[in-house]
Amino acid sequence: MHPTNPGLSFGPAAQLYDTIRPSYPPDAVAWALAPLGPGRWRIADIGAGTGIMTRLLAAAGHDVIAVEPDALMRAQLAATTTATSVTAVDGSAEALPVDHAALDGAVAAQAYHWFDRSRAHAELARVIRPGGVFAAVWNRRDDSVPWVAEYSRIVDGAKTDAAGRDRFAYTVETYGPQFGAVEQARFRHRTRHTPESLVRLMQSRSYYLRASATRQRDLVRAVVDLTRRHPDLAGRAEFDLPYETLVFRAVRVGGGED
Repeated sequence: MHPTNPGLSFGPAAQLYDTIRPSYPPDAVAWALAPLGPGRWRIADIGAGTGIMTRLLAAAGHDVIAVEPDALMRAQLAATTTATSVTAVDGSAEALPVDHAALDGAVAAQAYHWFDRSRAHAELARVIRPGGVFAAVWNRRDDSVPWVAEYSRIVDGAKTDAAGRDRFAYTVETYGPQFGAVEQARFRHRTRHTPESLVRLMQSRSYYLRASATRQRDLVRAVVDLTRRHPDLAGRAEFDLPYETLVFRAVRVGGGED
């Protein structure tokens, strides 16, 4: 576990994370990169984790640099990502191992909320060429569904980060002066679950991974109880967990050295 950055707490659960976390709608990925137009582009997946987004970018025909600071997450990415167009590197949003203006674009999937934004924005402006694009992408559970809202109350833990910001607001107003206006789009999708896999999904979250053994047992019991007593779940072997995928994209403006 990392003492100061909970974003680095996922490594010990890398295999579980890779198998249980939802992917992203291909339409959302296409929209994120649409300002580039058709073509094969050099794209960084920043905070790539185990490569869930990396594999989508590679499948779309792009050359991908998967940037991930956690060695265990990178190892899982390497084990499950076989495309020759993918290169995994050690690095972070605040210190990208990429040359100036070397990227056509970058994506941060389920990662931007961990960034030191002022430092990350400067790095993004350094490595993305003018006319390139950056997009933050999040999967957010659809809490308009009553049982999903109750599940979220169990698994999310503290609602604010160390700076007092809402950890689950999932919104972006700007990527800094070297990027244009931020555009937003939403895409709906769903994943199939069993009562057991819903517990495993919770066990992949940083809040669970950083909790005491006693708290972890309490969380497991709470999710199991939810699946047994909620009228939308009780007695069901399988059910859908609905998501909306939020995408916030902006184009790198300017030219030359900044």
